[in-house]
Amino acid sequence: MAAPLRSVFMAVLARDMRLAWSQGGTGTMALSFFLIAVTLFAFGVGPEPQVLSRIAAGVIWVVALLACLLSLDRLYQADFEDGSLDDLALSPLGLAGVAGAKILAHWLATVLPLILITPLLGLFMHLGADGYLVLIASLMIGTPALSLIGSIGAALTVSVRRGGVLMALLVLPLYVPTLIFGVGAVDAALNMVTPMENLALLGAVSLVALVIGPIASAAALRLALE
Repeated sequence: MAAPLRSVFMAVLARDMRLAWSQGGTGTMALSFFLIAVTLFAFGVGPEPQVLSRIAAGVIWVVALLACLLSLDRLYQADFEDGSLDDLALSPLGLAGVAGAKILAHWLATVLPLILITPLLGLFMHLGADGYLVLIASLMIGTPALSLIGSIGAALTVSVRRGGVLMALLVLPLYVPTLIFGVGAVDAALNMVTPMENLALLGAVSLVALVIGPIASAAALRLALE
């Protein structure tokens, strides 16, 4: 990446990461939702360790998915409303590069903290010792697909007022393979079976999303700006 493009990319990345943890930012909101929702599941199901251990991986993955989705609503919305997106579209980086920077900022500022807090929640949910490393690995490999796919939904609904529900309807069905392979990897580890097949499929989903996500997001944003 040439120096001018790199500087624009890093500027967009740093700006979005800073905004994510500003007052009322999506990073704080997503992390709070993640902690509260997993805790409520544990209280609702009851204190039996066997029950909590059996559902721990599924609960953590589903809540992480929903927390990611919750934070995607404003990925492009604020820039679209104040006209910044028009200026970014004219930058040397182009809309695909801008989308890539915003997706990376979303994952680093919003999703990565969820992964870092996961071991504590796994302990709270009595997750089996064999599943800890695989759970973290599956989240590290699979959650980029959540940000990349979610970016497409956010771009498609950027011009729709209160388009969060529509975005959820568009994106949630596309999240299903990531969820299945992520939970499947942890279940395989807990049952003393190699999780590599599920992790490989999870990586394949993220790689496909990496190729398609920024390009599809840029195309959707271009339509919204016309």
